[in-house]
Amino acid sequence: MKAWNRPLVPTLPGESLAPCLYDTATDGLVEAHTGDIARLYVCGITPYDATHMGHAATYLAYDTLQRVWLDAGLEVHYAQNITDIDDPLLERAAATGVDWRDLAQSQVDLFRGDMEALSILPPENYVAVTEVLDEIAEAVRRLLVAGAAYPVPTPDSSVGDDIYFDSAKAAELGPWALGDVSNYDAGTMLRFFSERGGDPDREGKRHRLDPLLWRAARDTEPSWPSSVGPGRPGWHIECSVIALMELGTDFTVQGGGSDLVFPHHELSAGHAAALSGHPLARVYSHAGLVAYQGEKMSKSLGNLVLVSRLIDDGVDARSIRLAILAHHYRSDWEWTSSVLSAATARLTAWQQTFGHNATDGADAAVVLADLRAALRVDLDTPKALTILDEAARRGVTDAELVRRAINALLGVEL
Repeated sequence: MKAWNRPLVPTLPGESLAPCLYDTATDGLVEAHTGDIARLYVCGITPYDATHMGHAATYLAYDTLQRVWLDAGLEVHYAQNITDIDDPLLERAAATGVDWRDLAQSQVDLFRGDMEALSILPPENYVAVTEVLDEIAEAVRRLLVAGAAYPVPTPDSSVGDDIYFDSAKAAELGPWALGDVSNYDAGTMLRFFSERGGDPDREGKRHRLDPLLWRAARDTEPSWPSSVGPGRPGWHIECSVIALMELGTDFTVQGGGSDLVFPHHELSAGHAAALSGHPLARVYSHAGLVAYQGEKMSKSLGNLVLVSRLIDDGVDARSIRLAILAHHYRSDWEWTSSVLSAATARLTAWQQTFGHNATDGADAAVVLADLRAALRVDLDTPKALTILDEAARRGVTDAELVRRAINALLGVEL
């Protein structure tokens, strides 16, 4: 599937290094570097109501990562999925009387427009789940053959069996066990599994945390023929298969919001390890959550600040970027009008100061070096903005270099 148009990323003089990122699995900073090609997978949207500020913050975090990699001279291979068949999409389509395919397409189109407006670097591989159903079903079949999956009868025997992942058997087959990615205890995993789409009390399961791999066809739901019978895939196996197809094993960074740590990233890693015999990724990186009016911004609560609505109201997309970049990507924070006002004021100040050279201002080469140093340590964009604010206060000797640096590293063209 087509992604969106790629913004121009200027090249900068001098040399930089690959960044160190916080890795959820090891609870520490590690260098996000696996050779000359940095391979990145970020979980995409379920297209039933895109794009709110929480989405924007996540994709901007990994846009910043790509820009730092590119500045370090690395090639970037980025893949992202679209979960264009899933229960929330079907439920929203039924509630609104819209065909689920039309709803998905309209929201994917909106998402593309939002990403392009925000100057987010697009994935090289932008893959809808419905484009790779045969490959997903084949992966489920392989897990069955390996003993890492098992059938669970449905209430209606005429429907056929659902297929579940055997997490205990998978731990025997590959370099993964429950908790390896999340570091959560059993109680926390069970709580999040219940809250985030799992079915711990499903009769016939071998372990309460075993997730669905393939849902047998129901009369009222979309389904597809496959090597494991008619039906549709579960959530986690989709990302496992797409990531392995496009990036291979042991890729550099698996990214997404912190609400995906468990069960999604944990179990995606488990599926991939059972299929390949290798870890899914070297680094598991997670962005913080954005709140609005005192609650986490979410589709289920409806407390959404939509990128498209802000832009339609005349807000400069560069101000939205700067509002997000003012918060460290791993932090939880709240969107308010004052956050946006501060970003707009910062953009104006930078435009005024970095439009011309100062005779005795800050050395632009030093400003660039300081920016690189800040971003290399876990993408510290608040520190980078502070460096630029100070440079704007003093003026700079080479304004054109600073403008290029702001564009290349922060994605803001002045």
